[in-house]
Amino acid sequence: MGLRIMLTGATGFLGSHLARALVRNKHHVVILKRSFSDCSRLGDIAGELTSYDLDKTELRIPFERHQPFDAIIHTATAYGRRDESDAALVETNVTFPLQLLQASIQHGTELFLNTDTFSRTALAWQATYMLGYHLTKKQFAEWGSHLSAIHQTTFANLRLEHIYGPFDQSSKFIPFITNWCLRNIAELAVTAGEQKRDFVYVDDAVNAYLVLLENRSALPKGFVEYQVGTGQATSIRELVQKIHALTHSSIELKFGAIPYREKEIMCSQADTTALERLDWKSKVRLEDGLAMMLESEEFAK
Repeated sequence: MGLRIMLTGATGFLGSHLARALVRNKHHVVILKRSFSDCSRLGDIAGELTSYDLDKTELRIPFERHQPFDAIIHTATAYGRRDESDAALVETNVTFPLQLLQASIQHGTELFLNTDTFSRTALAWQATYMLGYHLTKKQFAEWGSHLSAIHQTTFANLRLEHIYGPFDQSSKFIPFITNWCLRNIAELAVTAGEQKRDFVYVDDAVNAYLVLLENRSALPKGFVEYQVGTGQATSIRELVQKIHALTHSSIELKFGAIPYREKEIMCSQADTTALERLDWKSKVRLEDGLAMMLESEEFAK
């Protein structure tokens, strides 16, 4: 028998892949969205989801109608890339998930899976780049740690590395570079590319959530963190060169034409030990993941 799951951010990149995987695994999925959300990523499974528009429905309603939930999966976020105010970032990244966490505790949900980011390090949020995003993600994780300890529920904090795959936002780094190479514009200006990132394919990230759901009864109470990545770091330069080769692009790559950001993270790499103890591991190599992304409907037009 499937689980009863509440999912936020289902219309987004990661959330839509999660929704599809949960439906495929026969779980009952209740999604929280807004009436004006773009649901195009969910077109093929929309009829298999129970949906609530939070700008028209009180948060208590889905809990009262569908409780008890086996887990809450929170992926909704605001990055600040759309010129959101600091107050709007706090509303989306702290106030709303805090209300969600409190409601889940009130209605007896014992597992809250929170989506966090690798870039929320002390070094990263000292910089001005996306400060509001990093600060609010840090604040909600602290609330999760506090409330889960008091109420003896499990707050599993998933620190995601750089996720990529089909149907991500075009403004994100990998889709942006891919589209630029495919268009064969004269040249592409990038940094020197010495900084390293742990690039993890979206299916592997989704499987991390599924593994935690499968092992929910064995997870410790309180705050527990899982780093989600391949455990290997690849330089930006190497990544861009791989995309350039896979797209057979003739564009000139101008490494070093753009300076690094202030307090740039020069290396990020997941420690996947905690997930590996639950028999999870990354399966998709970077070259294979990029190839699958290029073969998807999004790029194969």
